[in-house]
Amino acid sequence: MHAWLCENPIGVDALQWKELPTPEPGAGQVRLRIEAASLNFPDLLIVQNKYQMKPPLPFVPGSEYAGVVEAVGDGVKHLKPGQRVACLSGTGGFGTHTLAPAALCMPLPDGFPAVDAAAFIMIYATSYHALMDRAQLKAGETVLVLGAAGGVGTAAIQIAKAAGARVIAAASSDDKCALCASLGADATINYTQHGPLGGLRDEIKRLTGGKGPDVVYDPVGGDFAEPAFRSIAWRGRYLVVGFASGPIPSLPLNLALLKGASIVGVFWGDFAKREPQANAAMMQALAGMYAKGQVKPVIDQTLPMADLRKAYAIMGSRSVKGKLVLVN
Repeated sequence: MHAWLCENPIGVDALQWKELPTPEPGAGQVRLRIEAASLNFPDLLIVQNKYQMKPPLPFVPGSEYAGVVEAVGDGVKHLKPGQRVACLSGTGGFGTHTLAPAALCMPLPDGFPAVDAAAFIMIYATSYHALMDRAQLKAGETVLVLGAAGGVGTAAIQIAKAAGARVIAAASSDDKCALCASLGADATINYTQHGPLGGLRDEIKRLTGGKGPDVVYDPVGGDFAEPAFRSIAWRGRYLVVGFASGPIPSLPLNLALLKGASIVGVFWGDFAKREPQANAAMMQALAGMYAKGQVKPVIDQTLPMADLRKAYAIMGSRSVKGKLVLVN
């Protein structure tokens, strides 16, 4: 097998495409022939030693992937060779083969292409857990999605619309806003025109008739957090999803008091570990939504697995709409 090996987590340039022994699965594991793997923001942080999970060295990055089961280890009963699955295990995806925990593999129904499957679990599980579980989103409510043209943002738009909500999508260009509108967003905000330090708050107020959004979905953080939170409706829920802009913001807690609002943390990874039955039910629901055409990953482009460095550079340029996927 071949894989991108991280022996020194000092950045993308240190990754090496290497030939490695093809491993045999241990107890509770399966060996997958990887068909596709998607690039997520944590995949960039982990090779820079900036992610909260720090795997032992050396490791193969690539948190999310889809492929075909080649072999199963002891105790694996629900999967068999030849079966197609998707998996989000944190590492291992950027190669031709990997060992995956069988318990984390999602069996794929017929008609679920590998490229879509490799781009599915993280963004839809995060967004569904955030909106439907943590925010308890109801039909008729208004959701403001920041970073709306990215992976989790596009997923959030689709899930919120399927739930009957009104969606305001904020993104950084007219092209990205047009994408959000094509996914069902009812209104868009281009924050190069209505910036977080300028007119963002006024534009949110205008688009909500002064009421503010019931739910703010924020995977961006930084300067966007405070104006968005100041705009929130009475009893609003502010979802802390991530910090793609870099800085972790500090919010004045008196704002939560004045708005009767909640600041709600979203950590899907730990939810999946602590509440596995609830997570399994959620993933079944999402697979059903995919089958009905209610959700479908937005794929910016696919590249050969050998072009991983190029994919990282594209992600770093912040030009990506939806997801980048690498294919074997």
